[in-house]
Amino acid sequence: MPRSVNHVASRARRKRVMKLSKGYFGRRKNVWTVAKNAVEKGLLYAYEGRKQKKRNFRSLWITRINAGARTYGMSYSQFMGAYNKSEMKMNRKVLADLAMNHPEAFKSVVEAIQK
Repeated sequence: MPRSVNHVASRARRKRVMKLSKGYFGRRKNVWTVAKNAVEKGLLYAYEGRKQKKRNFRSLWITRINAGARTYGMSYSQFMGAYNKSEMKMNRKVLADLAMNHPEAFKSVVEAIQK
């Protein structure tokens, strides 16, 4: 009895990978083995990038809060220490937005935590 091979499934799998490799340069877009490796690596980078994005944004927010706090004579650590002791509850994203786009509101936050 001849061996049965599921060509439908393997074709669909290859087609899905080749669709993901669309836009790549050279053989990465149209040669199966090269495209498969490129897509696997790309998906790995995408997964890691989603984790790094969170780190990068937190770092950016901290930098912006630090810059805003230093205009009022405080370092980031002094600001956050006093802020955590106060009753106000805003996350770093909101504080960074206030420091950058609404300096008068950020000034009121700094004055409130200094009391």
